[in-house]
Amino acid sequence: MRILVLGGTGFLGRHAAERLRALPGAQVLHAGRSPRADLPADLARGDTVRLASALRKAAPHAVVNCAGAVGGSAVDLTGVNALGPAALCAALAEAAPKARLVHLGSAAEYGPADRPLTETDAARPAGLYGAAKLAGTLAVTGSGLDATVLRVFNPVGPGAPAASLPGRLAGLLREAGRDGRVRVGDLSAHRDFVDARDVADAVALAVTAPGSLPPVLNIAGGTARPVRAVAEALIAAAGFRGRLDEDGAGSSRSAAVPWQEADVTLARGALDWSPRRSLATSLADLWAEVADRPEERAR
Repeated sequence: MRILVLGGTGFLGRHAAERLRALPGAQVLHAGRSPRADLPADLARGDTVRLASALRKAAPHAVVNCAGAVGGSAVDLTGVNALGPAALCAALAEAAPKARLVHLGSAAEYGPADRPLTETDAARPAGLYGAAKLAGTLAVTGSGLDATVLRVFNPVGPGAPAASLPGRLAGLLREAGRDGRVRVGDLSAHRDFVDARDVADAVALAVTAPGSLPPVLNIAGGTARPVRAVAEALIAAAGFRGRLDEDGAGSSRSAAVPWQEADVTLARGALDWSPRRSLATSLADLWAEVADRPEERAR
């Protein structure tokens, strides 16, 4: 089975590619802008001709799109997150119409909530990132392809980027040492965290599932937790005895969406998937990776 992965060098993409390589008989190919990619692809350009050419060459049985941008300019956000999936769907329809497409969406597509979110709830994104991701989801679900969107909530675990709260906080704790001071913004918002390796498991199940899948599946831990719980778990893993202050600049996204929780019933039924790793495990593994970086041991 040939599986083409876009965005395989990112946080979720690396975990997904590793999990897919473990499938019996799987041949995993990477498409992207890197010279080391098996096939050239730049979703942000929206070049369907080049994408179709790459797809014909790869002749994939499945395509997994993990490419995305969480920050940057409006051009960056809309290019990769909205135009990219639309161009990919157009190229697939032309060059590999029978391939299954598994696309990673985002909980930011939903916006604020006051109860667990199901896939049939209206999407009301609170910012440009969520709106761009929603546009990408609509391109996929309206493409007519054999496609599903895994709407990922807040991913954590080893490899979490510095742009994410867990990754940034782990870096701050490492720099502060055991008795230092760490300054963050308000941590009272509630989020539904899911381990990136559990997301990768869902990707593999979606790629190999027989028959058609629902157009959108929530992939989450299924429980809203205060963001402060992330800080507490990382502090415990790091053995941090210093001071954590919440008087720093807060996230505008947290202010706009103070609470989110997912209902993962549909994913459980369609994929026989459930989150397996606890938040404490995810963050302990993140800390172990951060603490073990060679450049940090040398300090």
